[in-house]
Amino acid sequence: MLKGWSPALKARLLRMTLTALMLLAGVALSLPAWLKAILSVGAWALAGWDVLWHALKNLGRGQVFDEYLLMSIATIGALVLGECAEAAAVMVFYQFGELFPDVAVNSSRRSIAALMDLRPEEALLLVEGQPRIVPPEDVPLGALVLVRPGGRIPLDGQVVEGHSALDTAALTGEPMPREVGPGQEVYSGSVNLSSPLTLRVTKPYAQSTVARMLDLVENAGSRKSKSEHFITRFSAIYTPVVVALAALLATLPPLLGAGPLANWGYRALNFLVVSCPCALVISIPLSFFGGLGGASRQGILVKGSNYLEALAQADTVVFDKTGTLTRGVFEVAAVQPLGMEAHALLDLAAHAEAYSSHPIAQSLQRAWGQPLDLSRVGAVHEQAGRGLQALVDGRQVLVGNAAWMAEQHIPATPPQGEGTAVYVAIDGRPAGWLLIADQVKPGAVEAIRQLRQQGIRQIALLTGDSQPAARAVGLALDIDNLHHSLLPQDKVERVEAMLTTQSRSRGLVFVGDGINDAPVLARADIGVAMGALGADAAIEAADIVLMDDDPRRLPLAIRIARRTVGIARQNAAFAIAAKTAVLVLGALGYGTLWAAVFADVGVAALATLNALRALKAPAPPTPAASAAG
Repeated sequence: MLKGWSPALKARLLRMTLTALMLLAGVALSLPAWLKAILSVGAWALAGWDVLWHALKNLGRGQVFDEYLLMSIATIGALVLGECAEAAAVMVFYQFGELFPDVAVNSSRRSIAALMDLRPEEALLLVEGQPRIVPPEDVPLGALVLVRPGGRIPLDGQVVEGHSALDTAALTGEPMPREVGPGQEVYSGSVNLSSPLTLRVTKPYAQSTVARMLDLVENAGSRKSKSEHFITRFSAIYTPVVVALAALLATLPPLLGAGPLANWGYRALNFLVVSCPCALVISIPLSFFGGLGGASRQGILVKGSNYLEALAQADTVVFDKTGTLTRGVFEVAAVQPLGMEAHALLDLAAHAEAYSSHPIAQSLQRAWGQPLDLSRVGAVHEQAGRGLQALVDGRQVLVGNAAWMAEQHIPATPPQGEGTAVYVAIDGRPAGWLLIADQVKPGAVEAIRQLRQQGIRQIALLTGDSQPAARAVGLALDIDNLHHSLLPQDKVERVEAMLTTQSRSRGLVFVGDGINDAPVLARADIGVAMGALGADAAIEAADIVLMDDDPRRLPLAIRIARRTVGIARQNAAFAIAAKTAVLVLGALGYGTLWAAVFADVGVAALATLNALRALKAPAPPTPAASAAG
């Protein structure tokens, strides 16, 4: 439960637990009055010493009116009146109210350890044709570097020699390896999968893709605006007014001959006790904690109540594609044979790819769905970036892309549909093609529909995938605003453009799952990560995590956030109204400490009951629901 907590937070929790036990013992146990007083005063001092210290420091800085001063004056006033338990309760409740938001902040700012794996540790600099291990920072512009199979590309560059497949998933989110050859650009952070590559460095390390990505993650969080806590904003007005009224109540009537100073001083202290914002301190956090608990019950981890508040106001949602709206696993979407049965074509293609670990080969093997008979396969030769050929049942089977077929002088007709085309030829003649495509997640269509019903006015898709792949998902989900072939910094630039556009009125949510999404998750108003399959970097950078990767959890999270904010506003209005009424009665001499107890404990209890409504998940909107959400 305490995993990831800082030592300071653990110490605070221990201190708050001890003070709560001391307060409970002083109130509930049958003890002598002097012992109850010692326990209550001890709980007050242990819970509130830092509040008193903050009040003194802020007074020295000229920050006179804040919640620290009000908490200090009100609780000291309660002690003067002999209400030690009330003073201790106020301080303990306040500290618990401040502890849990700090826990959420601590969790959301933990180190993004997985992202650091992208940072290349070394580069093989070619000096007179011989590789020399050097730090990437020491490689000059225009130098040649060697990247061996399995190695990570250390700097951005252009392929000079070699053909290979690159795993760019960490950068673009695209699971399909990218085939590269001489003259093509490659990006640092990619992994070379199959054959050696010689690259000419086109950017120094400080300007490389991986360095810029790490810099974005480190700095994006500092640019995210923080909404000021409600209690602090309210206290900026409430505190000086209450203190001034208490001072006037203590001094003005005696000066006007309305009674002795002692009586009015006692009434002023009583007024301060009544003015204690205990009900507010409890009711507002409880509303959000109820919402956080209700969200967690639905598999939605929200790292702070401020993110719930921001999510409730959002009107723009931007999705990553692979792993977010799609499964991130390529499958055979269509089979088109020429002169043979579809299962026979799939049989030959799957066996030809039997020895390959390429994602396309794996998708063909899954589509075949039967154990492969390796005795039928021989003479396998793989051409990086093109395809492969193999003998299957004594027949020469070629499986690959259009360029591979063209090299073999075999016609390849482009298929109908969106996805990656894999062509098959047998004994030098075309035998058909298979279409490999990512599959839209179950529930993605419903998620988009619910978002539109909730009044989300703009839904966009940002992906590192190709235009056809992005267009296929956009058509399937009815998303009009598509941006494809994006690197991490491109995604951040797109989101920043949306954040600064004049038409955006409330807030932007970005939903992603990969390491490459970490910078834009941190930059958006609210970052939402897929938790079950998502990268650790994305989960740590995000403000909200959908633990089961179901896109329908996002509209559910928005409904929970909006209802939570509504409950918080109800509790705040009720607490302020009750507090104001009791303050007026106290100033007129009709208020008693029983009224103070009602204004604090009674209102807090009613607010707690109201906040419990946030624990229950709201029902999804019906198809006929209003788009206003």
